[in-house]
Parts: sequence; structure tokens; C-alpha cells
Amino acid sequence: MEGIFAIWQRDITKFFRDKARLFGSFTMPILFLLIFGGGMSGTMENMMASGLGEQAGDFNYIEFVFPGIVAMTLLMTSVFSALSIIEDKDFGYMKEILVSPISRVSIAVGKMLGAATVATIQGIILFMLIPFLGLSYDLLSLVQVIPFMFLLACALSGLGLLFASVIRSTQGFQMTVQVLVMPMIFLSGALFPVNNMPAWMDIIVKINPVTYGVDVMKKIMIDVDSLSPAVMEAMGLNITVFGRQVTIFEEIIFIAAFAALLVLFATISFRRANA
Repeated sequence: MEGIFAIWQRDITKFFRDKARLFGSFTMPILFLLIFGGGMSGTMENMMASGLGEQAGDFNYIEFVFPGIVAMTLLMTSVFSALSIIEDKDFGYMKEILVSPISRVSIAVGKMLGAATVATIQGIILFMLIPFLGLSYDLLSLVQVIPFMFLLACALSGLGLLFASVIRSTQGFQMTVQVLVMPMIFLSGALFPVNNMPAWMDIIVKINPVTYGVDVMKKIMIDVDSLSPAVMEAMGLNITVFGRQVTIFEEIIFIAAFAALLVLFATISFRRANA
């Protein structure tokens, strides 16, 4: 536990000391908010009003997309944080850790927890934009979503750790992760509904863990009880698997199982790659 805590503390300290990283981590989320929130809000709201009429109610597209932007931040930060493992190998820091009495499993878990904590902190910092966007999320719902954000970040950091354990170069890691991350974002319902996709693409949506993470965050943060069933269906807030609607509890269990499985694979791969 002391080894895990030491590695976790090091990653947190590096994050707060790196002002450029702290500032740059908000560039893409804010860019997506400006493009999708500002550019598409009018179009999406008009489509909802014309398609559903009075059932659309006071639909706010920015309120719909904001939880997806937070989930996107968790995904990118969690996965790309594993890049530090490759950098530590290049600078020789990893060799110093590997000759210490700390087990390789503890190193992997410490890295995973450090990446998940940094990602959760960045997601929480994004909450400061809520007043400037004219949104009105309930404070209790924001508090309730934080533990799930950490759980989702653990799962995604385990994915990044798995790639970092088998890829040797920084360039190779960045290229591979970019190819993986972008489809996970766009096929998760974070930025637009994904309920009318082609059959082959719908399969990718259903096996994408970010899909369930985004859905849980939206259902916790948005007052879904005030939305009509037609709006819920139009915005893809009713995920069905094999014709059965998935509940929030089942989605959380799926993310937890995915996190446990990825951490297991990552630690095994990390142990073999650094044996």
C-alpha cells in the first residue's frame, strides 16, 4: 500500500506542477463545447421542436452535451496519462522502481489510481463552467456523479495502462490511442444521439464502455424525470441490449466489471513486459 500511495502521490504532484498540462487539458473540452454547444444547439433544439412539437418542452442541448464533454475529458486524460509509463522508461525512472521492493502489480495499480484521480479532478474543474454556460444542475446530482466519474476513469486508465505496457515508443502510443479514442468518443452518445446507427455500427456502440458511462452521467446530472419519453428516445437516453432497456444499476455494474477486467489484464501485461 505504501508503494501504491507513493506512485499515486507522484502522479498527482506532477499534474499540479505542470501548469502547461493543466491549462492544455481544457483546450479540447472547451473547443467541443464551443463547436457542439454553440454551433449545434440551435439546430438540435429546432429539430427537437419540429419533430416532437410540445413534447420537446424546454429542451436544452448544451445541458444534454455537457455530461458527455466531461466523460470525454475523463477518457482522454485517463488513457493519455499512461504515456508517462513510456516516458519513465525512456528517462530511466521505471528501472529504479522495478529494482525496488515494490511489486509490479503495485506499480500498475498506483499508476492506474493516479491517472484516474487526475482525470476526476479535471472533470470536477469543468463543473466551474456550469454557471457561465447558463446551466442549472442540481448540486446533489453533481456530488453523486463524482464517485462514478472516478470508477469510469479507473476503467479507462486501465485501458491506457494496457496499451502502455506493450507499446515501446511515445509516437506509437499516441497514434494507437488516437485511433482508439476518437471512435469511442463519437460512438458513445457524448455529443449526439447514437440510437439510429447502422447495424454494424450499433454493435460498436453497445460494446463501447464509454456509451454506458455517458448514459449514467447524463441520467444522474440531468433531471430525466422532467423529460417526456419521446425526448428520452430521441436523445438516445434509453439504451437497449437485445431488445431490453438497460438500467443505471446494470450500467454501473458493467463499468465496474470492465474496470476490474482491464486492471487485471493491464497488471498481467505490465508484469510480463517488465519482467
